[in-house]
Amino acid sequence: MNIEQFREYCLALPGVTEEFPFGEEILVYKVKGKLFTLTHLDNFETINLKCDPEIAIELRERYDGVTPGYHMNKKHWNTIDVHSNIPNKLILQWIKDSYDLVVKSLPKKDRESLLS
Repeated sequence: MNIEQFREYCLALPGVTEEFPFGEEILVYKVKGKLFTLTHLDNFETINLKCDPEIAIELRERYDGVTPGYHMNKKHWNTIDVHSNIPNKLILQWIKDSYDLVVKSLPKKDRESLLS
């Protein structure tokens, strides 16, 4: 996976915005103002993804390229090495899972606006 594939996939999800709240090197994607993934723009080697805590542990145990979220809440975030042996299709699914997890936590009005 490269940075352009990552960007295109994230921006194709409903209601997603691309932002730089942590400086011009950290690329952040949010849905309705809530963060669901981020990466280093110039050094695209890892991405941070929100994850259900139980699933996060399972993924860390199963894949060498999955570690507790770097500079994030280690219970709710994983860091994914995009150059590991994890298939791109699986990484894209985890991005969608992160997005869905955040959408699920939004107020009903915001969730419904994403469907229209």
